[in-house]
Amino acid sequence: MNALKDKTVIVGVSGGIAAYKVCGLVSKLVQSGATVHVAMTRNATEFVAPLSFETLSHNRVITDTFDRNFTWEVEHVSLAKKADAVIIAPATANVVAKLAHGIADDFLTTAVLACKCPIMFAPAMNTAMFDNAVVRENIGALVKRGFVPVYGECGYLACGDVGGGRMAEPDVIFTRLDGLFDKRSDHAGKTVLVTAGATRIDIDPVRYVSNRSSGKMGYALACAAHDRGANVVFVKGFTDDFDIPSSWTVENVRTTREMLAAVKKHADKTDMFIMAAAPCDYETKVTAQKIKSAALELKLTKAPDIAAWVGEHKNKKKLVIFAAETDDCESNARKKLAAKHADMVVLNDVTESGAGFDVDTNVATLITSQTTERQSLMQKRELADVILDKLITL
Repeated sequence: MNALKDKTVIVGVSGGIAAYKVCGLVSKLVQSGATVHVAMTRNATEFVAPLSFETLSHNRVITDTFDRNFTWEVEHVSLAKKADAVIIAPATANVVAKLAHGIADDFLTTAVLACKCPIMFAPAMNTAMFDNAVVRENIGALVKRGFVPVYGECGYLACGDVGGGRMAEPDVIFTRLDGLFDKRSDHAGKTVLVTAGATRIDIDPVRYVSNRSSGKMGYALACAAHDRGANVVFVKGFTDDFDIPSSWTVENVRTTREMLAAVKKHADKTDMFIMAAAPCDYETKVTAQKIKSAALELKLTKAPDIAAWVGEHKNKKKLVIFAAETDDCESNARKKLAAKHADMVVLNDVTESGAGFDVDTNVATLITSQTTERQSLMQKRELADVILDKLITL
């Protein structure tokens, strides 16, 4: 994708230690052909010198609303008018709070409030701050107003904590920005049903068995289909906390049987089925009371096979399935493709670096009855478009 060519992007940098990463984002935006204007808070200049961004963007960095070294225009308004997109990275708790409550006390917040273009923000702060109820409320308020959040993965923070609050990596932010303008409409008028996340095997009122699926790949596919004009049915098991557009039809399910029922409910009006969820393959009888025995033995029986049911009933509709494998990967994936009567299987070797569960990247091989196409390591959102590109040709 290179939809950012000839676009004007405001990059707002606030005072977080992740500000140094934004240099790479600005460089990549310029290389893509975008015109980049960087606005910094005064605190941000303590982490990265404005000269760095000026060198990378080839434009003067703005830090002061009252700087007299500019043209006659009211600069925050003129810049806002010509901007095609805004990305605030890092977006500190302070800046998020200001924007959530309409406070404009520096150039960055003043310019953002004057913008009518799409606005994205990449929260970055200490884990405790990120989890604080008021911060979550402020982020939610921005999302309700149409701001688009770009979250980073959980991990080690500069303060030494481990958890949420890391800024999204520059490549992730760039892909999301590019996606704002990559307005393909090749799925317009189509209904795409995507399953995502894990289901659970209930054991007793307290315990259950599940798996490590986060739902990130399914969510990326649903977003890609939505961006390309499709009507999205999102059948959601247990997943990460996603921001889901109100236009999607969402079915929240707990068990594999509930997921199958939701798929059946929408099957007649669905044009493309993408089975990205990780439903439990087995189930057991649930006891009415909490089990307190010294040893616990489970008798598992096979759960319904959702993909197989779709394959048997899809007629001329398209079906994409996923195969998470650890050995004899391609052979096992091809067996699954045939057994489920699928049109394509997306093979993930979960032992590969950058693939597997609960990460934002993936390494996939797209397999049909006639072709095998190995993809390099990429963001899941980027891979989602690759999958849809292939699906529409089948």
